[in-house]
Amino acid sequence: MKTSVPAVAVWGQTAPSHSITAMMVTDDQHTVVTGSQEGQICLWDLSSDLKISSKEILFGHTSSVTCLAKARE
Repeated sequence: MKTSVPAVAVWGQTAPSHSITAMMVTDDQHTVVTGSQEGQICLWDLSSDLKISSKEILFGHTSSVTCLAKARE
């Protein structure tokens, strides 16, 4: 079964200072995960009306995040 996910902008009036290089939406479609060229992983809350707000920023990678994947349960 194919599922469609609407397009979402992950910032407001101005783009973030980091460069998003990877993006993933969780299966429940409540969280967007982005990876950046600067090595950050960001978690974003996604509401049912497609409003997005920052949740967490994870630091520690020393190179670009170019791929994201969910772990198996």
